Amino acid sequence: MFGRFRDIFKIPDLRNRILFTLALLAVYRLGSHIPLPGVDTKALLSFFAGARGTILGLYDIFVGGNLANGTIFGLGIMPYISASIILQLLGAAVPYFQRLMKEGEEGRRKITQYTRYLTVAISTLQGFGIAVMLENLRTPSGVVVVNPGLRFKFLTVLTLVAGTIFIMWLGELITERGIGNGISLIIMVGIIARFPNYFIRTLQMVRVGLSPVAVFVVLVTFFLLTLALVWVTQAQRRIPVQYAQRVVGRRIYGGRSTHIPLTMNTAGVIPIIFAQSALMLPATMARFFSANPIAQEVVNILNPQSWIYNLIYTGLIVFFAYFYTAIVINPQDLADNLKRYGGFIPGVRPGEKTAQYIDHVLTRITLPGALFFAFAAIVPTYITAKLNVPFYFGGTSLIIVVGVALDTLRQIEAHLVMRHYEGFLHRGRIRGRRG
Repeated sequence: MFGRFRDIFKIPDLRNRILFTLALLAVYRLGSHIPLPGVDTKALLSFFAGARGTILGLYDIFVGGNLANGTIFGLGIMPYISASIILQLLGAAVPYFQRLMKEGEEGRRKITQYTRYLTVAISTLQGFGIAVMLENLRTPSGVVVVNPGLRFKFLTVLTLVAGTIFIMWLGELITERGIGNGISLIIMVGIIARFPNYFIRTLQMVRVGLSPVAVFVVLVTFFLLTLALVWVTQAQRRIPVQYAQRVVGRRIYGGRSTHIPLTMNTAGVIPIIFAQSALMLPATMARFFSANPIAQEVVNILNPQSWIYNLIYTGLIVFFAYFYTAIVINPQDLADNLKRYGGFIPGVRPGEKTAQYIDHVLTRITLPGALFFAFAAIVPTYITAKLNVPFYFGGTSLIIVVGVALDTLRQIEAHLVMRHYEGFLHRGRIRGRRG
């Protein structure tokens, strides 16, 4: 294994890409320590200490703690991700965007341009909402904003929007000239950057009386959950495809066998994000009306440790997994492309029957994948409740870290194999989330 990593730095192009990626990620982490002007970061941290179970706490996970720390990257890259998801949904429903997606490079360029414009609009709205929220926050440590007013709102919105655009630019540069998906790497680095603080907090709790056995159980669970996530993320259902031979002049084309790789986790972490947002939004809104008995009942029902919450949570994850998979993969398009290039699935008639077969396989493999990721997201809650130990390394954060790490390793391995070096594994290949 160490020899494989040594081979990475023997390839100049790969070495430069990795160093370039690390340099831009270091720039991102540097910006994560620059505070917003006019914000008392200590008072803001005291507020977020009790907001872990709200939608604000969820959002803070994906922005690497920048919102809780009140930095210029407080919005993170989430507006860009939201804009990308909206454009994908439009591509499945609006004919104009459907045509753009089929126009090749020119269409992708236009969609990227629309995504950037939409990112600016979303980040402006979210930035204004955060500015208003910061002005209205009152914590035991005092007010968060020292000098509220129109000037603070304008400066905060301008700073947050500029921070999001800068992160978007860094992510695109990493994707183009670095290694891995830049946006995903930025999210992963933000999550990993908080791990040292989590370890320190856990050690401090052990010193004041936390059971070492409970900590051992947490670490074992973390290890086993990571192994299971790697296995499920790489799991594929390979549909065999045969191409018929064609004679063009004196040349013979086709006649080869290949396969269509369908993964159990086509939708990635998107279903978990959607499900958590759908459940946390009403719970967060109800906290602002704590005196109302109906609002208090909503808070009790949507408690992450209740069985009703976990049942609804699992159902939403399964629903969004099927929903997003249907957007990402169109069986009819796959069947039409196979028929156009002379390919067919052995034993299945081309055309409509092929589309129905692919859709049937997707339906069968998506369910166990969605149920497992729901299990991976719920387990940390039960460990926290039963052992009274904060489980910081599971759930959504761990799923993101494992998926992004596999994608990045897959790209590095592709560079190694292309230049006749051995990959990371003696048998097989790292397939990542997209196969």
